[in-house]
Amino acid sequence: MRRLHGVFVAALLTCLPAHGSSLPTCAGPIEIADGHVLRVEKNGAVILTDGRAIHLEGIRLPSGPLDRAPQAFADQALAAIWSLAGAGALTLTAIAPKEDRYDRVRGQAFAAGRWVQGELLSRGLARASISPDRSECAAELFAVEAKARAAHAGLWTDRAYAIRSPENLWHDIGTFQVVEGKVLNASMRNGRAYLNFGSDWRRDFTVTVDPDDMPNFRATGVDPLSYVGQTIRVRGWLQSLNGPEIEVANPQGIEVVR
Repeated sequence: MRRLHGVFVAALLTCLPAHGSSLPTCAGPIEIADGHVLRVEKNGAVILTDGRAIHLEGIRLPSGPLDRAPQAFADQALAAIWSLAGAGALTLTAIAPKEDRYDRVRGQAFAAGRWVQGELLSRGLARASISPDRSECAAELFAVEAKARAAHAGLWTDRAYAIRSPENLWHDIGTFQVVEGKVLNASMRNGRAYLNFGSDWRRDFTVTVDPDDMPNFRATGVDPLSYVGQTIRVRGWLQSLNGPEIEVANPQGIEVVR
């Protein structure tokens, strides 16, 4: 994605009314205008009194042992969701596709003048995670996360959540990680883009773009091969494909650092 030039997001974190045009334009139109929270499930889903379930789009909550991290951050995140989302009438904005495979409504949540996702990121109780098919508020979410990271808030105090360099990622295979490094070279084979962070593609870290996701890049005029020579930050599940690999589905999921 484009470089962030000091995105100002403080106004999104406080003093947001529950309804109306003051909601951030990136969030999309209102889908639920007057929701009331019944409970928050262990996976972070917010269940309303009318039975609808909400998925907080654009963030990834801490997962304790699955992150190879202390459970305390996951517990704190769930408590914060209940405190924020249950503080008053809940407003949810959404764009298509509006539901996930579990029939949960995917959206940005606002309650009692606060943006739930923004608050969780600000407190260091979540990481930004941009979906392949939903990229609303990506720049704003990244900016709030960056501020929390710089302040060493919440999970950013623990090594399990530290930004990784492309070297020595093997022990992180199977976990969700944020990796920052310089793209040394790139290639396209059978419609798949490969961004290489080391001289040996058989062992070194690689970011890939699936052929099915290439239209997401073309739609925004971004050529994945143009990242060569740039330092970028990517996030996702670390897999083993020759070397450690993260697959990125859209340019909004890539932060250009310099």
